[in-house]
Amino acid sequence: MTPFSSLADLPQRLRQPAVRDLAWVLLSPPLLSHTPWPQRHPLIASAWSRAPDALADWLLHQDQDSSALLAWLAQSSVRRLGLYYERLWQFALRAAPGIELLAANLPIRQGGHTLGELDLLLRDEEGTHHLELAVKLYLGPEHDDGDQARQWLGPGSHDRLDIKLDHLSQHQLPLSARAEARPALAELDVPGINAALWLGGYLFYPWPHTCHPPQGANPQHLTGHWLHRRDWPAFRRDSPPGTWQPLPRQAWLAPARIATEDLWGSERLSQWFDDLLPLSNAQLLARVQPDAHGDWVEAERIFLVDDRWPETDETPSP
Repeated sequence: MTPFSSLADLPQRLRQPAVRDLAWVLLSPPLLSHTPWPQRHPLIASAWSRAPDALADWLLHQDQDSSALLAWLAQSSVRRLGLYYERLWQFALRAAPGIELLAANLPIRQGGHTLGELDLLLRDEEGTHHLELAVKLYLGPEHDDGDQARQWLGPGSHDRLDIKLDHLSQHQLPLSARAEARPALAELDVPGINAALWLGGYLFYPWPHTCHPPQGANPQHLTGHWLHRRDWPAFRRDSPPGTWQPLPRQAWLAPARIATEDLWGSERLSQWFDDLLPLSNAQLLARVQPDAHGDWVEAERIFLVDDRWPETDETPSP
């Protein structure tokens, strides 16, 4: 599903947070193996796909000097996780050998009304492609088997895997084939186009119960657990050694890497937990362990949700 499986451990070796996220975006596996529309890695026909070491060298160079990446991210608001994800892809595709990025977030209009945007238009040796990108974090059901996409919810409980797939297949992906898209595509000299998607992210399984992955899940998908706040003390008692620490939203992509001086102690973590409001938004936490370089790296992650979830949580979707 990804041409860069040999580089799977590279994000953990990088030190700059934005570069770690960049590497994670390019290298992490998709959530699903089977989707309603074709799924295509945006770099599958790049020279990097035939020479992964060249991509590794480029990422290591970004880690040594991340100024270009940070300047690119600063050009627009990336407060939403999905927009941040898209900007990271755009940065890489602008640099990828054998890829011509024709447009990003191309609006399609009809009579002054915007029907939607095409996330990416790119040209490579296999043709011209319309790609829709998404990064999602879904929590599996506590009392169902998990086989159905509708049973997987975003941390805010309003986003659902089946709704996202329906929106991609019924609206976003067909948009480039509609008559209303022809003028915008003609301006870019795009006579024919292939539409595909790329869906990254994590699936979180309930604790202490469990469930199946949704039908079509990639066997290599990234995972975590979720639990109600009432179960947090028992979960911590059962956890392997390590230190738990909440992650801010902008750190939800790549596995966490925390310097020793930024590590929370148990007293601070306990105070943070005690200060949570009864209906606080879902919180993402990582258990970190020391590595050979003196930093603390993620060993697992969980979503901590309020005790009435999924009925009341209001966390916005990524």
